[in-house]
Amino acid sequence: MRAASKLSMRCSPPLAPNACRPRALVFRIVCAVLVTAAAGPLHARAPRELRHETRHTIDQLEDEWRNAILNNNTPEMSSLLSDDYIAIGADGTLQTKEETLANLQSGRVHFTTLDISDRKVRIYGKTAVVTSRAEVQATTHEGALSGGYRYTRVYVQDAQGHWKIVSFEASRIRVPVQRP
Repeated sequence: MRAASKLSMRCSPPLAPNACRPRALVFRIVCAVLVTAAAGPLHARAPRELRHETRHTIDQLEDEWRNAILNNNTPEMSSLLSDDYIAIGADGTLQTKEETLANLQSGRVHFTTLDISDRKVRIYGKTAVVTSRAEVQATTHEGALSGGYRYTRVYVQDAQGHWKIVSFEASRIRVPVQRP
């Protein structure tokens, strides 16, 4: 009842308690439509520009990752990986951030060639998913490694706005067997 009396006090001349509500509602709707229409073009461009900027940032991070691998740059790699980073190798083994950095620093794995192609970056809010093809030549503690791989790398933007790699998975590209 109090709300009704406040509404009737706003109307001039005083009307029934619900008489002003339709006018107030229409006024609010018209204001909302006008504000939305005026701001629409700005808001319509913002997501596209943001996606473009984010895609550019992720492309740069991918290049930094590649250079860190080729140059055994452990500090650079450490800055790219999140603390809870996990990798799934082409052989199905798991590797944490610490294990990845230890392998890079020790030289147990040394990449001589890492040619990236067919890179696709998809943005989902504060998450970016990168898929690519990599032609690799490397040496490992088990011997030479070479061939084509497909990989997926997942980035997440942290609270400070930095993009960190949280996940990586690689799969060997199998050459179809030719049958006579």
